[in-house]
Amino acid sequence: MNLREPIHLGSGEPVLLLHPFMMSQNVWKDVAPQLAGVDVANPSAPATGRYEVLAPTMPGHNGGVKGRFFLDTAELADDMERRMDALGWDTAHVVGNSLGGWVAFELERRGRVRSLTAIAPAGGWHRWSLPKYEIVFKFVMGFPVWLTAKALGPRAARLPGARAAASVPVSATPDGISDADMLDIIDDVTHCAAYYQLLVKALLLPGLMELADTRIPTHMVICEKDRVLPHPRFVNHFRKHLPESTRFTALDGVGHIPMFEAPGRIADLIRDFLDEQIDGQRTTG
Repeated sequence: MNLREPIHLGSGEPVLLLHPFMMSQNVWKDVAPQLAGVDVANPSAPATGRYEVLAPTMPGHNGGVKGRFFLDTAELADDMERRMDALGWDTAHVVGNSLGGWVAFELERRGRVRSLTAIAPAGGWHRWSLPKYEIVFKFVMGFPVWLTAKALGPRAARLPGARAAASVPVSATPDGISDADMLDIIDDVTHCAAYYQLLVKALLLPGLMELADTRIPTHMVICEKDRVLPHPRFVNHFRKHLPESTRFTALDGVGHIPMFEAPGRIADLIRDFLDEQIDGQRTTG
């Protein structure tokens, strides 16, 4: 597995973008430039945004460092801290989708987060709660699909029903995935060494606890057509335990990884929340 350079764009307030399970920094390719104010048609032009955006690949995923055999969210957070330290970031605004949302909360516990945007975050369960076993079962049942993609590589995209199958854990409809996205998804999934490593750890460990101790501005984003962590049973844990100040936003018509089908909406949602936090700090400062 070749290491990938993280997406690193812009200047200003630091923003860390964390990808979902089995994906890579590639899921942010259309969101990161918008947050950083980078003109993708003319990348040499100065960035016009107010954010320095970093989207790395987490250990065990396509293009990330190898990591230990049995990875867990603590080790993923360790790697993100090392990356932040290398840039001189004591803290950052952190945005995480699915597994990335879980890691974002881990970083918050360590005092490394200024604000947190969790898009369909994983980890919303106790040690013995049914949702945990449901999500592990879903990924285990996907093993034949993973084997097929592993064996065929990019040719898997041409199989009948391939796009429809790929859309189930990703988008609201098959049309939400482009041809280029299909190839990127296959590449990420078939090069994810953490597939069963993280599932085993998830079985052994509790999910996100101590949520009531969250002390930073937090934005929970619920995806209406999420078939991986569907509302309400995968959201109830967060509604019950997060502070009352937590903002909850429901995004209609999008699936579990909405950056593929609605990058503009996601960039606007993230930017609006971050602008609000920064402008509020300046007003009260």
